[in-house]
Amino acid sequence: MQRIGHPQVLLILVNSRFQNKQKGKKADAKRVGLGRALSKLGYCSRTQAEKFVREGKVRLNGSLSRNPEAPVRMGKDRIEVEGKAIRGAEKIFLVMNKPRGVVTTAADEKGRATVYSLLPEDLRWIAPVGRLDMASEGLLLLTNDSEWAAKITNPESHLDKMYHVQIGRLADERMLETLRRGLETPRGELLKCKELRVLRAGEKNCWLEMVLNEGKNRQIRRMMDGVGAEVLRLVRVAIGPVELGELAKGAYRELRNEEKSALDREMQVGSR
Repeated sequence: MQRIGHPQVLLILVNSRFQNKQKGKKADAKRVGLGRALSKLGYCSRTQAEKFVREGKVRLNGSLSRNPEAPVRMGKDRIEVEGKAIRGAEKIFLVMNKPRGVVTTAADEKGRATVYSLLPEDLRWIAPVGRLDMASEGLLLLTNDSEWAAKITNPESHLDKMYHVQIGRLADERMLETLRRGLETPRGELLKCKELRVLRAGEKNCWLEMVLNEGKNRQIRRMMDGVGAEVLRLVRVAIGPVELGELAKGAYRELRNEEKSALDREMQVGSR
């Protein structure tokens, strides 16, 4: 795996592409906040970018700016970070097998281990795509491409996510039908799965395979609460065509080009 260093002194030339929706006319440059511009270029996270700006490390078109919301014309304006030069960072896409007991935040106020503890120093500026709660495990995507990450997590993409769920009871037909039909929360929210089947069963518990395409907060755990089933383990095994496979717990790998292409195609189909 090729690792990309993260120099602290950089000059970023903003050179994004823009589409012209008017005949024979060039579209106006898109304006975003200074902090977001740094993040969109893959230099660092948005939180880190805003910190750099407030610390006076960033210049916009040669002038010092301490305002993270200062408007930047993507494709035209020049951003300097402590005066040294480099173009926007190469896009990185990773697949991780997140272990149970690890949180997906950059820092945790309770001192718990985060997914960043599983990455080398030169990759600790990429961001998780969505989240798995601390008690959940399995496939987690990470990237420095914030626009791509937003598409993955956008409910309108209707991207299938597959989970293997161990529950502390046997699943009878009544329970399975309730989960397939969906459960309504007190606020009127309908929680349902796209696909559901029993993988295997023991004497007192069983494993279910559930496919979701909505991405609601703690959806599976809330659904299991609704049918009186304790969740013993919750493992995400696939996001669209990308599968966890035999990747070891706590390990990560690069997202293969064919996997990303297939994922992008599936998002395009789902958003239609």
